[in-house]
Amino acid sequence: MDIFDKINELYDKRRKVEMGGGDERIEKQREKGKMTARERIDYLLDEGTFVELNPFMEHRGTAFGMEGKEAPGEGVVTGFGKIEGQDIYLFAQDFTVFGGALGEMHAKKIAAAMDLAYKNGTPFIGLNDSGGARIQEGVSSLDGYGQVFYRNSIYSGVIPQISVIMGPCAGGAVYSPAITDFVIMVEETSQMFITGPKVIETVTGEKISSEDLGGAHVHNHKSGNAHLKAPTEEEALDKVRDLVRYLPPNNAAKPKQIEVGDEDHYRPDLTDLIPFDPIRPYDVRTIIDQVVDDGSFFEIHPDFAKNIVVGFGRLKGKTIGLVCNQPKYMAGGLDIDSSDKASRFIRFCDSFNIPLVTFEDVTGFFPGIKQEHGGIIRHGAKILYAYSEATVPKITVITRKAYGGAYVALNSKSIGADLVYAWPNAEIAVMGPDGAANIIYAKEIHESENPETTRQEKINEYRERFANPYVAAGLGMVDDVIDPRETRISLIQALDMLKNKTEERPKKKHGNIPL
Repeated sequence: MDIFDKINELYDKRRKVEMGGGDERIEKQREKGKMTARERIDYLLDEGTFVELNPFMEHRGTAFGMEGKEAPGEGVVTGFGKIEGQDIYLFAQDFTVFGGALGEMHAKKIAAAMDLAYKNGTPFIGLNDSGGARIQEGVSSLDGYGQVFYRNSIYSGVIPQISVIMGPCAGGAVYSPAITDFVIMVEETSQMFITGPKVIETVTGEKISSEDLGGAHVHNHKSGNAHLKAPTEEEALDKVRDLVRYLPPNNAAKPKQIEVGDEDHYRPDLTDLIPFDPIRPYDVRTIIDQVVDDGSFFEIHPDFAKNIVVGFGRLKGKTIGLVCNQPKYMAGGLDIDSSDKASRFIRFCDSFNIPLVTFEDVTGFFPGIKQEHGGIIRHGAKILYAYSEATVPKITVITRKAYGGAYVALNSKSIGADLVYAWPNAEIAVMGPDGAANIIYAKEIHESENPETTRQEKINEYRERFANPYVAAGLGMVDDVIDPRETRISLIQALDMLKNKTEERPKKKHGNIPL
């Protein structure tokens, strides 16, 4: 046997690994509308950039008939490549090998790739498609999950982590995506749940399908466990590529700035988009689209807690994070879910040096017994904590209403905003003029010969005296009252002025956010 025989043996072994579970199982995967692990990697990464790691790693199981059973690639493909030139480390679970079940060596491959991503300061992407823990390996598989969870946690805020759910993800497996920064699901073919439908039926008697229990619609609309969904695997992977464009590679870098041509930043249409009537709804996305670079808004969590809108955009080529009340839903009031949604997004942006721009039009925290008993105090405090903790440039634009504690929570000067702008029609007050007048002038209204006329007069008086931007501006709580049409201009100038901002916090191990 000479060197060429050895080389041929190498290629034979590599081909066997690349075939995964074999032709029959690959065909079954495709019949479900799913790509193979390697096809997913090839689609996601720039052509010809993928380099595989640890392809020949094998399991060490001997119990339950595992001895002598082959698992090519150990049920997961790991390695590195590029997305539009940006270095990326990733794994893709191979459902054709043991159903992508995670065992000791499977986890070791993933952990090794994560460690390299951390050492090299690059984003890490997980393509999840697994039946869960490899029960034949017993506690070793659970230890493997722990190895992955630990790295998800300690690398959180250091490198961006993105999870794509492209098949089943059950039991302990769901906690890894839950720790990562963004979760993307494929409609109809992906599910996440702690206990499956059969276990639930056995324990509680409730009957439900896998899709209704943990499908893409459920986690994007109801639970908020997923941030984005797509009808096909290709579209889900396209969203990953789109998302990576906005992110820096790690927490020591800033997002890449895109070159844009000169343009007129004056936006005359902005005056027509927000109704002068303070209770009339409108879609805040129309404001966002006018302010950010054309077509640059990338919304996160679009189907969950719709009373607040968060996402990435660009201003003159610079990435920003947007947190915006949505008057189209619940009058833009803050409830439990919207508080959680906004807080986590704020903390992500702060972790990765992405400036925050807040468009505020808020009536307050949403009232009700269900909200109070559900912990709105604790959840609402998360927004206060997240904004206060953040040291990136923070700018607020009050477009219409800013009432009560919600005004304070949404990046007011008192909790660390660098700049607060207000439009001339903004109402900044402890509460809305209607409620305030009923309390302050209750006696006069009650004793009036025409209570309704008096009440309306007092509402107008309160609005004129207190619920306007100039009182707050006079106290330094608003830095400037601006022409709405010059909002984009003001934000570009502000970001340029704040580009070298540094701010230190008291030295500590970490704070104790009210979770």
